Amino acid sequence: MDLSWMAWTAPTATFFIVIALLILSMGIWEYFVPGGSPRMGILRFETTRGDRLFISLLGSAFICLFWLGIVGLSLWWALAVCVAYALCVFRWV
Repeated sequence: MDLSWMAWTAPTATFFIVIALLILSMGIWEYFVPGGSPRMGILRFETTRGDRLFISLLGSAFICLFWLGIVGLSLWWALAVCVAYALCVFRWV
């Protein structure tokens, strides 16, 4: 298979590998502890672990886009903001 049309750099591959590992680990967690531990958070509707993962990934994408468009500095700082955001989502949403 020829993938030369896509810029498969190390950061791009790492990004997709991390996303795949997150989804895989959530699947394994759900297998061993079914139910997703739904709870009512600050959004005022029930969310499960999978919902919170989706919200954190979607929010992180917007954080990175904002960072690239407005700040323009290294994305390592955006990664730190995204990790903090994801921790807050899993704690309070």
